[in-house]
Amino acid sequence: MTGGQEIAGHVELPGPTEFEDPLVRTEFRKAWVWIGSILAVAALIFLSKPLLLIVGAMVFAVLLDGGTRLLGRVLPIKRGFRLAIVTLAAFGFLGWVLYTAGSTFVGQFAALAATIETQALRLYAWAMQIGLVPQGPVEHFTDVLRGLASNLGGGAISAGTSGFGRLTSAIGGFVAALTNAFLIIVLGIFLATEPKVYDRGVAWMIPLRHRGEYYHILASVGFTLRRLLFGRLVGMLVEGIFTFFMLWAGGVPMAALLGLITGILAFIPNVGAIVSGLLMVAVGFSAGTDQGIWAIVTYFAVQNIDGYLILPYIARKTVDLPPAMVLAAQLVFGALFGFLGLLLADPIMATLKVTLEKISERKGVTDPAAAGHPAAALPAAPHSPPPASP
Repeated sequence: MTGGQEIAGHVELPGPTEFEDPLVRTEFRKAWVWIGSILAVAALIFLSKPLLLIVGAMVFAVLLDGGTRLLGRVLPIKRGFRLAIVTLAAFGFLGWVLYTAGSTFVGQFAALAATIETQALRLYAWAMQIGLVPQGPVEHFTDVLRGLASNLGGGAISAGTSGFGRLTSAIGGFVAALTNAFLIIVLGIFLATEPKVYDRGVAWMIPLRHRGEYYHILASVGFTLRRLLFGRLVGMLVEGIFTFFMLWAGGVPMAALLGLITGILAFIPNVGAIVSGLLMVAVGFSAGTDQGIWAIVTYFAVQNIDGYLILPYIARKTVDLPPAMVLAAQLVFGALFGFLGLLLADPIMATLKVTLEKISERKGVTDPAAAGHPAAALPAAPHSPPPASP
């Protein structure tokens, strides 16, 4: 066993993974590759939901930590007080929104669902007239829409399910969503309160010679995620407010609700924009052709502002993720883990990309020309700025 080492300003003590014999180290590494692969597959199958909840809690903790650090620039008080201020302010804002506009939004949600169903039936009837879909009863398409809505709400309800069964499934899905959100929030607050305690707990299971690299990668990932999530919040705010004022100026019904939905869905790249755009255009055409065309103009204006102003600034300050990579990750995570996987696909991909980049830099693989790699002729990818000190 080796003695302690001073890393990141504190003394690190040897953990259970310290081995001095080179043969033991080599054999242990070989065995750990197989053991780790088996455990990873087993965790993916049996522990996918709790693992994803933990990842969601980490992302929420990063949000709280970013707000705490930002508040520390103007309010030099202890971290615990700053974290409490940020947490109370966030929940206070959500409570105020629900209190002031909750009853209005509840009525508009019911009207929105009816409008979407009516517009979908009109589109289906038009597609049957021009021969895009086979002729058949419209009621079958209505059952398909309701089943899709039930699946998105968390419970697969067949067309023949009774009214009581649908109500029970809807309540069960709502309770499950509230439980997941509560667990993510509570665990995220615990993680944000004492992040260094959990960092050192994980580091204790890593050999001493790799702990410096672990802390460096952890700081880089934290820096990137704080900037990425802050940019997402800015994009949500800009898109939501801009959508509301544009739709309100064009006379589109439910402008406030559509602005709120657009702002919330802006957190999910690619997919969120498509869903909010479809809702916006459907509601617009329900009020008239002029309002529908205005809704289309609003959608493209919002996406151009987000695509050419907000997203490039975020990528320049954090990590540049190719849209195709993000979309592919969303499809895979959404198919495997549902809505929560779709929601967290972007932060997970950013974390993986930064981790692999930092590991490559540590191993000296950042310059392809040194190894005669054909990629040497390609322009170098932009690197994220150095991480801020924790």
